[in-house]
Amino acid sequence: MSLVEVSDLSISFGDVRAVEKLSFSLEAGGALGVVGESGSGKSASAYALLGLHRGTGARVGGSIRVAGVDVNAADDAELRALRGAKAAMVFQDPLSSLDPYYAVGDQIAQVYRVHNRASRRVARARAVEVLDRVGIPDAVRRSRSRPHEFSGGMRQRALIAMALACEPKLLIADEPTTALDVTVQAQILDLLHHLRHETGMGLLLVTHDVGVAAESVDEVLVMQSGRAVERGPVGEVLVAPREPYTRALLAAVPRISARTAASDGEPAAAVGGTSVEGAAGVSIEGATGAPARDAARDGSERLVEGAARDGSERLVEGAARDGSERLVEGAAHGGSEPLVEAADVRQVFGRGKSALVAVDGVSLTVRRGETLGIVGESGSGKTTLGRMLVGLLEPTSGRLTRRARVQMVFQDPVSSLNPRRTIGESVADPLRASGERDEAVIRARVRDLLKRVGLDSEQYDRYPHEFSGGQRQRVGIARALAAEPELIVCDEAVSALDVTTQAQVTALLAQLQRELGLALVFIAHDLAVVRQVSDRVAVMRQGRIVEEGEVDQVYGDPQDPYTKQLLAAVPALDPALAAVRRATRKELTAA
Repeated sequence: MSLVEVSDLSISFGDVRAVEKLSFSLEAGGALGVVGESGSGKSASAYALLGLHRGTGARVGGSIRVAGVDVNAADDAELRALRGAKAAMVFQDPLSSLDPYYAVGDQIAQVYRVHNRASRRVARARAVEVLDRVGIPDAVRRSRSRPHEFSGGMRQRALIAMALACEPKLLIADEPTTALDVTVQAQILDLLHHLRHETGMGLLLVTHDVGVAAESVDEVLVMQSGRAVERGPVGEVLVAPREPYTRALLAAVPRISARTAASDGEPAAAVGGTSVEGAAGVSIEGATGAPARDAARDGSERLVEGAARDGSERLVEGAARDGSERLVEGAAHGGSEPLVEAADVRQVFGRGKSALVAVDGVSLTVRRGETLGIVGESGSGKTTLGRMLVGLLEPTSGRLTRRARVQMVFQDPVSSLNPRRTIGESVADPLRASGERDEAVIRARVRDLLKRVGLDSEQYDRYPHEFSGGQRQRVGIARALAAEPELIVCDEAVSALDVTTQAQVTALLAQLQRELGLALVFIAHDLAVVRQVSDRVAVMRQGRIVEEGEVDQVYGDPQDPYTKQLLAAVPALDPALAAVRRATRKELTAA
């Protein structure tokens, strides 16, 4: 009997059919990756394996058997016995999954005692044991810490420890690395790989990142609109996909190699029929991952016509002739004029012994029309630097010179948009702040901005919760454009989006850059995305820039050991290459 057997699974929320006739199985000790865009039904399917839709109003049909338990027919007591003991789940956001009041060790011990007749002492010892097993240093002491005292990666390890406490036969991991930087993501994936081979448990990995699946599973199930599109061994599906949707999904994945799908002559096919439509009427398909440096790396050139703010028309011609140069014509890109210059800037939070040096002696220049990528792990100081560049923070010391209007696009569009105000009113804020009082002019300008970023101008009066994550990020870009900036700092602007939406947003930024002559500072922990959108890249660690240069130079011939470590942590679509990189990471860690 298979560890997991799902037959004709259907899940409905009201009139919305989230999953339709889904069937799959997972053998004991096997690893299955379920991949797809946001809204494809992958998480809803994973939740159904533990009966988590019960009592929510969702309608679940079909047959689900997990570790011999008929989930749909099981009563509450049987489900409690299944959850945690036979099958355990690791959720996407560890901070919301852990109780902020109780120590991490106590929470793990509680799970153990629910399924085993054990004393508090034995349960606490088990908690320390599994924390040590997942790589938490000084597990005895850290078991007494509360969740807020752990980093994001440590919290995710703690959730995995909690899942392992009762030695389940199946581990379901729902987007376990989405919010983590590239090195911590690699550590979590390596941990899951090691634990699976050590314990023999089955793994069901839900992710929108195809590279993460390549690193961790034996087979892949591709989902679209609630249905299974393709399934097979990971090497076959990711290397030679049969279905057009799978090919389009893979084409949207950014790569750290110099060439993209577009440059290799792949047709630009939109995923799910979506494309980026700008005010100039030029369609940039999301599935190509079109870079801001221009996708025309094969020598072909693309002309983009955009209307300048004064109403005159401007022709911007862009071509990345050899993958490292971009030819830009027109007044929009006034040569190599510096817009922002930072000289030995520092940012220190707190005083005395509690002082934290977030940025330590950074010097850089951002020039008109270029894209500077800033990469590094969480806590490296890149977001603090970005906030200094736009004036949200003043440097503690050093000199920062701005010769341009600057705006920022934030990481989380949900928290940066007021849920009680329409998106039109939020986009209009910079116009009103600049002194515009004519409501007719404001409304017309906002409608134009919404259209420019690929949204319907009639959506002015809709609220943030009515939009998808990618659409909300477009609203944030429209609000930034309202102030007519010459430089936009994008702080992890695509980190929470699936690969196709990510490609659409980066393509939109590329188009706006060509049309308006914008300079971009692109802050991200995803090195593959930064490779595709940047002209130059700066690598940050512990508040300092450890390496800086042309993007092809830094990625092609990294000099600093930390840069090499970051590149080795990037997930590979080829499972064979993923195994090589896993070995490389072990060597770098040992060194």
